[in-house]
Amino acid sequence: MNRRPAFLLTCLWLGLAFFYIPIFSMIVYSFNKSRLVTVWGGFSTQWYGKLFANNQIIDAALLSLKIALVSATFATILGTMAGIALARFGRFKGRTVFSGFVTAPLILPEVITGISMLMLFILMAQWIGWPGKRGFTTITMAHITFSMTYVTTIVQSRLSSMDASIEEAALDLGSKPWQVLRDVTLPIIFPAIMSGWLLAFTISLDDVVITSFTTGPGSTTLPILIWSKVKLGVTPDINALATLIIVSVGFCVAVAGFIMSRAELRKQRDYHLAAAANE
Repeated sequence: MNRRPAFLLTCLWLGLAFFYIPIFSMIVYSFNKSRLVTVWGGFSTQWYGKLFANNQIIDAALLSLKIALVSATFATILGTMAGIALARFGRFKGRTVFSGFVTAPLILPEVITGISMLMLFILMAQWIGWPGKRGFTTITMAHITFSMTYVTTIVQSRLSSMDASIEEAALDLGSKPWQVLRDVTLPIIFPAIMSGWLLAFTISLDDVVITSFTTGPGSTTLPILIWSKVKLGVTPDINALATLIIVSVGFCVAVAGFIMSRAELRKQRDYHLAAAANE
């Protein structure tokens, strides 16, 4: 009777070990004193000092963070609007075409998306003279294009499972549509919006394929820089950089989880207060 659960649990642990053991080993070897990555030479933090003294890596990291912040914010705004339109506006004219355009980046290979964006920017430069050169703006526009798809999917899924009678009750009580959106809909779907922003930020931060097509001289992002260094061999400072990224992402996820859990508790408390008032 217990053989199947034991087998599934074993597969789960093996899968987690396959995924996390390399990450933990990379974190350990980021404190390796030896220049050889696979040879332990003692504990040392020298590679972190050399990492922060490397202006090339610092500039690439700042550029990647700036692009990720801007693209995730705009992608969240546009994706939320698209998700609300698909979930609440019914069968409007052109809905099928609009839904297809929004979700297309989910199934298109990144190489195709990158080539199409590159061709678009080249044609725009020939026709209207903009963009003059590829860099921050072109990378950000490309990241917004494909990351908003994920936000749209998350928001639409959350709205589809949401009880629409809550919004209808607010309208019956005299609220205007924009007031219902601001005071009812957005607070309820805020955890989904936050999840979409985090996903868009993460996707933008570690993208290589599309960025390689839309970047230009002097606009090297962190993933592109790491990829160019890894091709020549992994060095301990790359391990230190990856460790800092893991710690930063883990901290951001923990903070976001805390915020969303507080929002969920507040929502449940409001539901209980409303139910008690109706009784």
